Amino acid sequence: MIGKVITGKSFGGCIRYVVQKQAAVILDAAGVRIGQANQIIDDFNLQRKYNPDLGKAVGHIALNWSIEDLSKLNDEIMVQIAKEYLQKMKIMDTQYLIVRHQDKQHPHVHIVYNRVNNDGKTIADNFQKDRNIKACKELTLKYGFYISPGKDHVNRKQLKGEDKTKYELFDAIRSASKIVKDIHELKEVLANQGIGTHFKYKSGTTEIQGISFSKGEYKFKGSEIDRSLSFAKLNKTIEGQLIRPEKSLADQIRAAVKNREQEIGFLQKSDQIVFVNPEQEAHSLKQILTVGTDLFVELLQNMSDDDDTPERKRRKKYEQNRGISR
Repeated sequence: MIGKVITGKSFGGCIRYVVQKQAAVILDAAGVRIGQANQIIDDFNLQRKYNPDLGKAVGHIALNWSIEDLSKLNDEIMVQIAKEYLQKMKIMDTQYLIVRHQDKQHPHVHIVYNRVNNDGKTIADNFQKDRNIKACKELTLKYGFYISPGKDHVNRKQLKGEDKTKYELFDAIRSASKIVKDIHELKEVLANQGIGTHFKYKSGTTEIQGISFSKGEYKFKGSEIDRSLSFAKLNKTIEGQLIRPEKSLADQIRAAVKNREQEIGFLQKSDQIVFVNPEQEAHSLKQILTVGTDLFVELLQNMSDDDDTPERKRRKKYEQNRGISR
């Protein structure tokens, strides 16, 4: 279950979109007449006049479920969940309208509410994004709704507006983070793709504390796009790719010796060596005694030959930038 929260200025445009959509069904309402769209609009606007200084009085929420949840939902259950959601969002004592749409395969409802409550006071919209995430998670777990395995499975083609941009940023940042050496190079790579990277610094210092990304008219904190894209986690991911330890020479030799022993044809159990072919015992023992020296020389040669591999070039560049010498 996912919620999308929007605030706006016009009840007229919002109500007409929600109510006049083909096959739209009004499931529940409070404080408004539901006979005609104009009546609903008039009733919302009438209460709005109690707080004329509030510019964006229109609250609009779309609640979406996975198509996997279709068998668990009906009109009554969707209304029940919508009301629980509103309570968790601290949207209470005000007019609202709950409408179900049928224009997409997945089940979803639209909630329109008045940010001017029944007492003429403003329903605050700060912290709504955080509350929305928490409320959807709690209700998903409570009712056992489908949980997507991750962003990789989201159908990008169906996304629009803010959601589309958010997923474009996620894909671009994740791809770029795999090829850069630090957070500043990430900024350069993303800039070439029309993506802005904005750092939040600790007061009076150059220490980075947070990160945001922008594309077009939209701007999000890294953690809003995905928890893995907060500054701390993103920076840790990038640095972790560069300092990933290689196997020591000793470990490489041990592994190579073990492989060669298997080729020679013996098994070692506890302190006993059991030859698969006893007739080759003398010859095999001689091979085992010399394999360590041969492999040591071979590995040194391979290391020298591999100096021009992309991975080794990348490591050398990283070490030079960090002033590391061997």
